[in-house]
Amino acid sequence: MTISTLETFYDNGFVVLKNVLDSERCEVLRAEIESDLEPLVGPLEFEADVGYPGAPTHRLAPGGQTPRRLLHAYTRSQSWRDLALADRLTDYLTDALNCSQVLLSQCHHNCIMTKFPGHSSATLWHQDIRYWSFDRPELISAWFALGHEHAANGALQVIPGSHKLELDRGRLDRALFLRTDLGANQALIQQAEAVELHAGDVLLFHCRLFHAAGPNQTESVKLSPVFTYHCADNLPIPETRSARLPGICMPSSDLPDPHLPNGGAKN
Repeated sequence: MTISTLETFYDNGFVVLKNVLDSERCEVLRAEIESDLEPLVGPLEFEADVGYPGAPTHRLAPGGQTPRRLLHAYTRSQSWRDLALADRLTDYLTDALNCSQVLLSQCHHNCIMTKFPGHSSATLWHQDIRYWSFDRPELISAWFALGHEHAANGALQVIPGSHKLELDRGRLDRALFLRTDLGANQALIQQAEAVELHAGDVLLFHCRLFHAAGPNQTESVKLSPVFTYHCADNLPIPETRSARLPGICMPSSDLPDPHLPNGGAKN
């Protein structure tokens, strides 16, 4: 990772890595997802399960069988294991996390987001670390774009620099989302921006970064694999959800990755 890219990540809490995957790889992954959507291959989460704004009220309601996430991506197939453990990603993560050994979390994200038209929900403003339990709040998620992601189809929205904030608990609701009725939070949300991604791009974002997403208002499904990583010495708290499954060691980045442009060589 270049110094300027690293500085962007440290300053803003996120950075977009352009053209990490080539178009052929994106098409192969999209086809694999589509084969798990028709017919549905579990485990998965339905939009009706989360109760977010715009979601069907229950699974028997219209749109209640709309998938929201295909879960446990890492164990679904070798394709997802190769993606999650890509050498080029190791390079970026070791730089951004400032450690020599990085682990993939099997407990958090580790999924394929499937944002369908018509019945997709909105995700309110939150920090992922609010729901995770580790020694240090230092984890990074990698969001892979397999197609064009933009505001109309529910691209991720972020508040730059919000990973550095220390907010009082009173600024969050019971579900740990930002309260939009507070003036201080309204001013914060006004600083938000939608992160536009193209097929092959990867968004890296800090676990303390406030982010949200709107519904998909287009006619095409948006497919986004997401994985989360942490340093090997940043341990999950025992007997919490974060410790249910072991972390997976990222491989050495010394060997070229055949799935990435130029073997994964850094630009």
